[in-house]
Amino acid sequence: MVGIARVAHHVLAWALVAGVAVQIFLAGLGVFSDAATFATHRDFGYLLELLPFLILVAAAIGRLGRREIIAPLIIFALFILQSLFVALRESAPALAALHPVNGFVITFLAVQLARGAWARSRSGWETVSSPVASEVSGS
Repeated sequence: MVGIARVAHHVLAWALVAGVAVQIFLAGLGVFSDAATFATHRDFGYLLELLPFLILVAAAIGRLGRREIIAPLIIFALFILQSLFVALRESAPALAALHPVNGFVITFLAVQLARGAWARSRSGWETVSSPVASEVSGS
């Protein structure tokens, strides 16, 4: 079960990166095509929120360590912030403008998480900290 969870962690981490890339495309489509496509961007974003949770579960079952559990928790929290920023669109537009900035932070952290998973798989699935996890924990 541990081995399957480690492979799942790797696959899910890269699926998150791919999903974030699609999400950026959908946002651009909403800006440059039909504004109604923002509903697709929103709905896909809600679906994408599941991946950090699944990554966390895979990391726990795969015994990948505390850092690999903390990183998806942070990414999940940032996804929650995305919705809050949108909700502030009319009452606090300056705060709502942090929505795309937060999206870039999510992208960066997702790539770092996936790179850590890649490094771990290449080293024979030993516990290798992802770069983002090292930065988050301060080690």
